[in-house]
Amino acid sequence: MDFKDALGKLGDLAEKHDDKIDAAAEKVGDVVDERTGNKYSDHIDRAVQELQDRT
Repeated sequence: MDFKDALGKLGDLAEKHDDKIDAAAEKVGDVVDERTGNKYSDHIDRAVQELQDRT
């Protein structure tokens, strides 16, 4: 298996489990936001949204 095949399979897996990835990203974003004292909330929210848009 080459790198291109691996990326293709990873993409297929991400599409199949989109809802789980989105939920996990939201939880991770909340934890990071809390641990940074909500200092970077806008940046974290944008990163989470970007990840959710791409899956």
